Amino acid sequence: MAEPDIAASIAALAGAEASGRAHAASVLYDAGCGVALAATAAWRADAELASLFTGRPTVGVAVQPETFARIRAAAGSPRLADVPPEQDAQEFELEFPPATALDILTTREPHGTGAIAHFLDRRGEGIQQIELPVTDVDRATALIRERFALQPVYPHTRPGADATRVNFFLVPAPGGSKVLIELVETSSQ
Repeated sequence: MAEPDIAASIAALAGAEASGRAHAASVLYDAGCGVALAATAAWRADAELASLFTGRPTVGVAVQPETFARIRAAAGSPRLADVPPEQDAQEFELEFPPATALDILTTREPHGTGAIAHFLDRRGEGIQQIELPVTDVDRATALIRERFALQPVYPHTRPGADATRVNFFLVPAPGGSKVLIELVETSSQ
């Protein structure tokens, strides 16, 4: 199977046709989930850790502020998430039936200092992270640290968008690359 054209799919998210936006979202979702699920297969094989995962993944796509504005306008201006100011990020969610979920992310400030700005500076627009919902981010973090010898990006869970609790792992992926996995615990879980 051919590699997906990530740049073309991101551009298509701002297209006029809903079917084109849905197809582009599906391509991005499948590309992100494919890498993330392969990289975390051992996690899902661990019974205790697997029991903490809930719901479907969300693929985080980092884009330049202009692209962010175009995609948001094409999607009918969905609500912006409440992101802690120190994270220098803006985001909104896109969902397409039957089960495609994207977070569109950008820097709050031009040439900002947050993780999204750094990603955009180094790599340009693309799939930045895969969010995995969990019932207990602290326990999941501890299990990954203990059983898989991976260190989280942050020593402690931190606040995320919309009152979530989050932590991140940079996980080795097939082919020698790495994928950023965000563990997300919502207050409703």
